Amino acid sequence: MAEDNNSLEKQFSIQKIYTKDLSFETPNTPAVFTAKWEPAVDFNLATNVSPLEQNLFEVTLKVTITVKCADITAYLVEVNQAGIFALGGFNDQEMGPMMGSFCPNILFPYAREAISDLVTRGGFPQLLLAPVNFDALYAQHVQQMQQAPGTGTIN
Repeated sequence: MAEDNNSLEKQFSIQKIYTKDLSFETPNTPAVFTAKWEPAVDFNLATNVSPLEQNLFEVTLKVTITVKCADITAYLVEVNQAGIFALGGFNDQEMGPMMGSFCPNILFPYAREAISDLVTRGGFPQLLLAPVNFDALYAQHVQQMQQAPGTGTIN
């Protein structure tokens, strides 16, 4: 019976999912369209959590993609996909994985779709991003934080 009460106390809900910011740049067009298309893709992820009020948090997933051909930037796309999440009844040990893995995992498909749409509308071949293992990234983040206490960010 205690287990049922404990599970009832934990609450999670998505309040809102939205695009907070997006950018698409093609600094070397139209010349890049005449070059041989052999892209090198640089993919970066970052998350940010902002408490809004009690049990309400904004989680922002920033995805940055830079594509180069022969050291010339074909395009740069950046999407900040955000969500407002209500979380209640989770202890401190549970909040880390919820904010650092579970919420970004919800946001990533939205960011992936926005990126694919921007790239295609920019005249480039479709860019399909592979799924991301946010559990592994969060575990890596925790491990790095334990090895370097006193640092608040990971480069």
